Amino acid sequence: MEVDPLIWELSIFVLAVFVGYYVIWSVTPALHTPLMAITNAVSSVIIVGALIAAGPEEFSAAKVLGFVAMTLAAVNIFGGFVVTQRMLAMFRSRKR
Repeated sequence: MEVDPLIWELSIFVLAVFVGYYVIWSVTPALHTPLMAITNAVSSVIIVGALIAAGPEEFSAAKVLGFVAMTLAAVNIFGGFVVTQRMLAMFRSRKR
């Protein structure tokens, strides 16, 4: 019996969503800042893949989705760095 590739990929995506959800919610609050740094690194890998998808000259759905993924990953990276800096600033001692 042959499994449709779309069903196979969709089932892997759904499993990844559930695993990610339970992993993130089980992290203690002290580890949220390092977790943010790691997600920023993952988003940088997503940008590389999105650039490859958005690169071909011919217009296709993959090119549009690659551009959307690149834009959202860039927003995630820059926003993540801003949030991480603000969180780290809360722990710095204030000089008067």
